[in-house]
Amino acid sequence: MSNSADTPEGPGRTTRWRPVRVLTLAVFALAGLIFVTSFNTAKGTNIRTDASLLRLSDLIEERSHKNAGLDESTAALRSEVDGLAARDDGSTRAEDAKLAALEAEAGTTAVSGSGLTVTLNDAPPNAQAAPGYPEPQANDLVIHQQDLQAVVNALWQGGAEGIRVMDQRLISTSAVRCVGNTLILQGRVYSPPYKITAVGDRGKLTRALAASPAIQNYQLYVKAYGLGWKVDEHRAVTLPGYSGTVDLHYAQPVN
Repeated sequence: MSNSADTPEGPGRTTRWRPVRVLTLAVFALAGLIFVTSFNTAKGTNIRTDASLLRLSDLIEERSHKNAGLDESTAALRSEVDGLAARDDGSTRAEDAKLAALEAEAGTTAVSGSGLTVTLNDAPPNAQAAPGYPEPQANDLVIHQQDLQAVVNALWQGGAEGIRVMDQRLISTSAVRCVGNTLILQGRVYSPPYKITAVGDRGKLTRALAASPAIQNYQLYVKAYGLGWKVDEHRAVTLPGYSGTVDLHYAQPVN
């Protein structure tokens, strides 16, 4: 029969150190050591220093510049290859026309014509809600991936012959992706304001933008919190051809 909780202990009773008690004390001692070490490390500073974030930002910027240089080298080599291929290759005019059409569809050649540019931008610093709207959250004040994709999709829907985001021509494998409030496009990093230029019938492009439900939703945030939205029409604009690699990158199983 075990003793009750308030049963007094006899004067000759000794305490036995059970393994469980020893383990418990060791855990508490280790926790105390970690606490003291953390306190000393963080004394007057932040353990998550800004230095690591700056190093990461610098690395991203460096890789972006490197990718831009590689794109220029690729464009020069492609131009040289095209020039060599054009030297009396024995092809017929019909074959040349078919090849030119395929290159235009692929986005690797320049396209010119009328068009427009859509500019998206974050809300101004310390933006306040317009009367009748709730106070904004942080995500209400910045451009998101879905906003850029909505504009690109609407312009394609409006019959765009070619689209350029910032300084890069879009092709079938282009992915418009955002990490935080920065755009990552074909290995390069961009910050707002974001400019999207399309060549095509300006009337059709404008109507396609207005008809997009996603852009209509974006316009509510323009009105409520001051997100940037601007459309500039061009009587004539030229988009250069895509100059990067066209190789497909895909995941591979790990053995």
